[in-house]
Amino acid sequence: MNSEWNIRICSDQCASCQKKFADRETLMSRLRFAPDGYLREDYCPACWPARSMVDGAEVSAWSAKWLAPEKKASEPLKKETAESLLRELMETEDPSKRNVIFILAVMLERRRILVEKEVQTQPDGLKIRVYEHKQTGESFVVPDPQLRLKEIESVQMEVMELLGIPPPPGKGPRPDAPAETTGSGDSP
Repeated sequence: MNSEWNIRICSDQCASCQKKFADRETLMSRLRFAPDGYLREDYCPACWPARSMVDGAEVSAWSAKWLAPEKKASEPLKKETAESLLRELMETEDPSKRNVIFILAVMLERRRILVEKEVQTQPDGLKIRVYEHKQTGESFVVPDPQLRLKEIESVQMEVMELLGIPPPPGKGPRPDAPAETTGSGDSP
């Protein structure tokens, strides 16, 4: 017997009644020899006893659980969204968004969309980072706010909020967000 061992993975439906298997449903599988090699067939428990034995010699049979394919996790940050937000904020020239603009530029640099080409230090000590868009060749001039490590998390939370990304588990609203109050409003 000189045949290829090209046995497919578990089917998502019964070979007899074509009913789709539910996630973690028990099914029966068999391997039989057909004229063009080995053939795998998967059956729901109701169809298993009635399977045809005439159409080929059954080589092996076993019970299995059908596992639904895992859904691919969506990319936590859409490149176009971060880039469009960066462009939008840079057009507004709002000084209160300087930290967000910087974090977005760094994120896009890590995604290899932007490439840092130059760092200029002005006489007052302000660093200006010049980024180039890898595909379009556009230049982005981004002031570096010299964020401290303890400031970065709150800016990242603000960026996530602007992009519509839910905060990671265990993280609440941004630290600078207004606190919710409870009670009747009377002070003790």
